[in-house]
Amino acid sequence: MKKENLNQAYRIATEQYAEWGVNVEAALKTLESIPISLHCWQGDDVGGFETVGAVLSGGGIQATGNYPGKARTIEELRGDLEKAFSLIPGRHRLNLHASYLDNGGKYVERDQIEPRHFQGWIDWAKANHLGMDFNPTYFSHPKAADGFTLAHADPAIRQFWIEHGIACRRIGAEIGRQLGTPAVNNVWIPDGYKDIPADRAAPRERLVESLDKTFAEPIDPKFLLDAVEAKLFGIGAESYTAGSAEFYLGYAISRQKLLTLDAGHFHPTEVISDKISSVLLFCPGLLLHVSRPVRWDSDHVVILDDELQAIARELVRSGKLDRIHVGLDYFDASINRVAAWIVGARNMLKALLVALLEPTARLREIELAQDFTQRLVLLEELKSLPWSAVWDYYCAQKGVPAGFDWFDEIRRYEQDVLAKRSASLATVEAGAF
Repeated sequence: MKKENLNQAYRIATEQYAEWGVNVEAALKTLESIPISLHCWQGDDVGGFETVGAVLSGGGIQATGNYPGKARTIEELRGDLEKAFSLIPGRHRLNLHASYLDNGGKYVERDQIEPRHFQGWIDWAKANHLGMDFNPTYFSHPKAADGFTLAHADPAIRQFWIEHGIACRRIGAEIGRQLGTPAVNNVWIPDGYKDIPADRAAPRERLVESLDKTFAEPIDPKFLLDAVEAKLFGIGAESYTAGSAEFYLGYAISRQKLLTLDAGHFHPTEVISDKISSVLLFCPGLLLHVSRPVRWDSDHVVILDDELQAIARELVRSGKLDRIHVGLDYFDASINRVAAWIVGARNMLKALLVALLEPTARLREIELAQDFTQRLVLLEELKSLPWSAVWDYYCAQKGVPAGFDWFDEIRRYEQDVLAKRSASLATVEAGAF
């Protein structure tokens, strides 16, 4: 769209929203203050860099597809992330798993990792004006092969994973200290049974003890925020998970930790948008892993569907955005991986913008007056307001292509960068025979 047409569309949109009492400029200022934490594992199908050529999967984690151009090294992954961030308006964050350490080609056991193994990532984030979040990696490891980690019956295995968790908290704290923004350190474990257990209580009792030991060291929240994440089931843990929704809700409230709500980690008929207002009443904060489950926790790329918009509305309506951390969590290997990042992040931002352009105060007044007819009519009419004109203007202001134009950049990147990776891989494989 030509600049003059874009500005005219924006001016008309601001006038229309003003009729409903909405200050568009204020909405854009708030949107600019909300960072999205982009998950590193979309770029390489949850592979990581612990060992060359390793494929980290299991515990309910599985990337499907074989689209060419997957990142194979830290440098390639960073390059892909830089391209993605360049096409997403605003300043955002990187969400990094412990398995993405820079070990210099020498294997480092997970209970021995240190901040120095992530200094390259910290320096890269600083150079790109990014915040960072962190995750211990409790899957794809010999000591997790039987499906248990922090809730394991063997004290030695439990201790190994406790030490891993402690190491990750220290790494996260150093990330937060150096970048000047607290890192959210999110704990998720795959522990569970494939079939019906005889004892549901004991693993959860062990998990409480392990978590308490993991979190025992006090760390300044200026540098690190602890979060815990539940899951309904995983591959190989269909009948029971120690870290269920009820378990972690109780743990987060009793220990005053952030609770992580993942859009795919509940029953297929549940949605996380309905849980946000309740969790914020009792927990000090909330971490969202925004995903798109299709019949199960399939981690499809986020689209601008009804649930995403409902999540965004609840975040904005809460008035507690300073206690909420928004991250994405999906991994699709069937499409261009860089495009997947961009589609999801831009859709999350679009949903937040639509929510910020809502005349919430007016809707609440109507609701308190029990004028439910007007509430319904207004909510429906708001769907037709020109929020897309505001979005295009915001993208232009941030120097990012609006509309479909960003896809041209991705096609060029695919031809210039990703295709060459596939070609070089084919050459290596041909030479092996």
